[in-house]
Formats: sequence, structure tokens, C-alpha cells
Amino acid sequence: MTAIEVRGATKRYGDVTAVSDLDLTVEEGEVYGFLGPNGAGKSTTIDMLLDFVRPTAGEVTVLGHSAREESVAIRERAGVLPEAFGVYSRLTGRQHLEFAVESKEVDDDPDAILERVGLAGEEDRRAGDYSKGMRQRLALGMALVGEPDLLILDEPSTGLDPNGAREMRTIVSEENERGATVFFSSHILGQVEAVCDRVGILREGSLVAEDSVEGLREAVGTESTLHVTVESVDEDALEAVRTLDGVSRVRVDGTTVTVGCDDSAKTRVIGALEEEGTSVVDFETQEASLEELFVAYTEEVDDEAGGGEEAAS
Repeated sequence: MTAIEVRGATKRYGDVTAVSDLDLTVEEGEVYGFLGPNGAGKSTTIDMLLDFVRPTAGEVTVLGHSAREESVAIRERAGVLPEAFGVYSRLTGRQHLEFAVESKEVDDDPDAILERVGLAGEEDRRAGDYSKGMRQRLALGMALVGEPDLLILDEPSTGLDPNGAREMRTIVSEENERGATVFFSSHILGQVEAVCDRVGILREGSLVAEDSVEGLREAVGTESTLHVTVESVDEDALEAVRTLDGVSRVRVDGTTVTVGCDDSAKTRVIGALEEEGTSVVDFETQEASLEELFVAYTEEVDDEAGGGEEAAS
């Protein structure tokens, strides 16, 4: 079953096009990372999924329901962590969860959810006194109420320290293992790379790339970095590596030789070192990060478009 299906969605605000002829499919059970620079149209897309705004053209279907005609049915089955979540300052953390539980007409234990998101011991404090990170944890807890079929998380790690971000990733993985589909929008690319099955990159309201991280890496041809630990190395061995096809850079730091190269050149790098009498102790490959892939795709679009103005998000 398809969890999210967007066909030809366009959203205009006056003369500004926030989203342009967007086609997007998220399968049930996926963790889908939705990326884009500020102003790319990510938040507008999420608003269209939830019928907070309606597309100027095109169709949006979520969990088999029309976003335009059946938005209530969608919200009953979805948990949403919005960007810039606002708390009710005078209500406690527990009261926020109690409200969410009552709204969804479920019997979840508010204290158990608060403990799960790291707010145990803080449930009776007014949310107005919470730090930014605590408010984000509270928002995540409210999104988890009722074991939703779809989690829509817009910048979920905002305000979280590294421990909090790691705990958030763990919860995303647990929810996915339970069977939930997760639509995960973030500008922190390491978070997305750690949890997502597929990634879509939005630029100026259009989807410019979509695949697994490995698929994006192969498509863009971004090179890998090979770290080779040696007993010792001389200039002849280094020069032999530099002259190989597919090698772009070679650097030495003590007994570590770092080589930027295409995947096809890795074996030849090791072979060239050994042929020159270098004893290879160990080696490891560092693939291109999602951040590097993101830059490659968005810069390519910038070059093609001539650096036009960004659309509103």
C-alpha cells in the first residue's frame, strides 16, 4: 500500500511558486527522508499532506484518503511533529499528553510516553518552563499517541543535544519496526542518513533526486575516501598511486595514506602500494556523506538554473 502519493502538486502564493508539479510516493513501512535547503518547499509540502494548505493544482493522497476531502481521517491515523511547535505555557507536560490522548480517544499512558521521550520527572512542570529541547521531546511524545500509522516529523531534532538526537533516532527506528511509515524532514543530514530507507531532495519546489543514499551516491558519481594504514611509505609508492586512473588526491599523515578515488580504483590503489614494496597493515573506505551528495545535487541545479531566487517554504 502507498502511504503518501502526491501527483502534480503545485502551490503558488501570488507570484511565488512554493511547490512546482511535485510527484512523490512513499510506500507503507518506509522511513523517507525529505531534504532541501531553506525555502525549498518542504514545509509547504507537509502542509499539503495535512490539508493545512491546499494545492493550487494536483492531488494529494495520504493513507488512502484524499487530503482535500478526508483530512480528518488522515489526522486520526497520523502523528505529527510540526516545525516550531508551540506549547501551552500554563499546562504541564502530562496535561499536554492527556489532551492528545483524549483528542485521539485512545487509552495510552501519558507518563509512559513522557518517560519514553526522556521527560520522566518533568511531567508536572509547566511546559512554559521547559527548555527548547524539552519542548521538542514533548512534541514528539504527542506525535506518538495512539500508535499512528504515519509519523510526519518536521525538523524533529531541533533543539536537541547529541544524546537527545540519538534517542529520537532510536524512537523513529522503533516506530518503524512497529509498522509505522515515517516521513522525516530535516536539514541535519546525518540524522536522515542514519535512519532513512529512501531520500528525496527538493530544490526550488521540485524533486531533483530520489533514491536510497547508496543509489544517490552511485548516480552522482561522488568518490570515496580510502584510508590505508601502512608500516612505511616512500615517494615512489605515492607517485604510483597518484598516476592511477580514478585517483583524485593522495595525502600522507604518519603511517596513514588517504586516497580520494572512484570505487573502481580501490583495489588498484592497494595493489600499487604493495607492488612498490609498501606493507599494507589495514584499510577502510569512507563513502561520500549525504551532505556531500546533497551539495552535489543542489549545486548542480543551481548551475543549471543560473542561481535563481528560492521559493518560499
